[in-house]
Amino acid sequence: MSEVAKKQAGALATNLFEADAHAGTQNMAQEDLALPFLKVLGQLSPEVNKRDGKHIEGAEPGMILNTVTNEIFDGAKGIDILPAYYTRKLVEWQDRGESKGAPVAIHEASSDIMSKTTRDKSYKDRLPNGNYIENTANHFVVLLGKSPTTALISMKATQLKISRKWNSMMMGLKLQGKNGLFTPPTYSHIYKLKTVQMSNDKGTWFGWDVSTVGPVQDKAVYDIAKNFADRVSKGEVQAKHGTEETKTDVPY
Repeated sequence: MSEVAKKQAGALATNLFEADAHAGTQNMAQEDLALPFLKVLGQLSPEVNKRDGKHIEGAEPGMILNTVTNEIFDGAKGIDILPAYYTRKLVEWQDRGESKGAPVAIHEASSDIMSKTTRDKSYKDRLPNGNYIENTANHFVVLLGKSPTTALISMKATQLKISRKWNSMMMGLKLQGKNGLFTPPTYSHIYKLKTVQMSNDKGTWFGWDVSTVGPVQDKAVYDIAKNFADRVSKGEVQAKHGTEETKTDVPY
């Protein structure tokens, strides 16, 4: 088949698909969809253990995993991200072994729940009932590539420092407008997220590293992020912590 014929066949298929766009999805609401987590794989992540049922071929500590597609990315090369929306939650957990794989409760950042906690020997903030609270920063993002994908990056413990740095980078951006300087939307600029090895007196692990790439150039991608941000702000998209987001990937 000639190149011209191939292109025409491809164009015809695309036109047919476009004519029937969204067919079959009419009854799919947000609760029927899984929002991927983008997480850093660690030494204890089941995906890197060849004997574990969740093992993914080629997965190694320091790589980045899309928990829905199981696609893995080289952490040293990183991924390009367009941040859409940010929120912070106080997530209440039971200890491993007692937990059903989902949080006991998710408290708003404005809650006074932390005033009821006591820091234990493992540096966990314990409630009187024995559960512990994780201060969790949720970055709702668009993972860029051939097919932009909405996803969630959850940062806690030592990674909260990285989250605050990223937020400061976004808030620090200023552009000159007709009325003077203004702070553009977070989804106006692309960021490179890589993984780096970190350590303290408790151990060594892989965590996030964030740097600025530059302004987004594609209007269609910008609109995806803007629409995603709007849906999250309205509560139509929420973080579902638990089964897809193991607590061993970034242990400290």
